[in-house]
Amino acid sequence: MIDPSPIRVDIVSDVVCPWCVIGYRQLARAAEATGIPLELHWHPFELNPDMPPEGENLRAHLAAKYGTTPEASRQARDRLTELGASLGFTFDYADDMRMVNTFKAHRLVEWAGESGQAHAASLALMEAFFTRREDLNDTEVLARVAASLGLSPDDARAMLESGVNAALVREKERFWTSRGVSGVPTMIFARRHAVSGAQGEANYARILQHLSQEAA
Repeated sequence: MIDPSPIRVDIVSDVVCPWCVIGYRQLARAAEATGIPLELHWHPFELNPDMPPEGENLRAHLAAKYGTTPEASRQARDRLTELGASLGFTFDYADDMRMVNTFKAHRLVEWAGESGQAHAASLALMEAFFTRREDLNDTEVLARVAASLGLSPDDARAMLESGVNAALVREKERFWTSRGVSGVPTMIFARRHAVSGAQGEANYARILQHLSQEAA
């Protein structure tokens, strides 16, 4: 018999990581299919902590960081776009799309979490970046995301400009990297089973069912 109690899942991710979008969506589908509820906790990770404020052309960034050719980049974007569509998410890539610094975005998630909105903020930021190609290093963009969650854009703006939670977010980033997290998404199930990468709906379903049966 499967225990219907929620299973805690800690998700270490970056809001500009396409596989984090895919992995989360697959996990959500698995939870829906199995009827096993989730208790989600999002944690910050920066794919590009040294990204300058102005960002960098995404295709140029991938070529410099991974040696990705234009053709390979196009194929990867097409694959992600198809995968996203199958999971109800729109990736709207363009040649002029820019990779951006995400530290402010992680600070917004941390702040939104004080109102129980960390999950909603994480998803909203992913949509802002991948679907609308917005600059997540822009305070005004982040203030609008806050407003879309029913939070005060003025308070969000003031928080970001003050740097009030910057040290806390840095500390949380270091916590996960010090424990060996070097790529995202990394999901930790029930505080003890770590899984990296987007594993697919079937694999997530097996993990959830196994943990639920253990707890029964």
